Amino acid sequence: MTSTWLILLERTSRNWSAHAPDLPGCVATGRTRAQTLARMREAIALHLQGLREDGLEVPKATTQAERVRVAA
Repeated sequence: MTSTWLILLERTSRNWSAHAPDLPGCVATGRTRAQTLARMREAIALHLQGLREDGLEVPKATTQAERVRVAA
């Protein structure tokens, strides 16, 4: 089964981090953006598997994102 989840990526001074707002506690880090994305895919798969194994409901992906331009 395939599902789509919004993740937020952040560049820090030393690496990248990511989290999925609809899956609290599901996070990943990496040295590069690509590495972080790959790790996040794995983290989400493991998170969903854990929820199912524990008999918990997988939440619906409801978070949306939009970029807005604002005059500063």
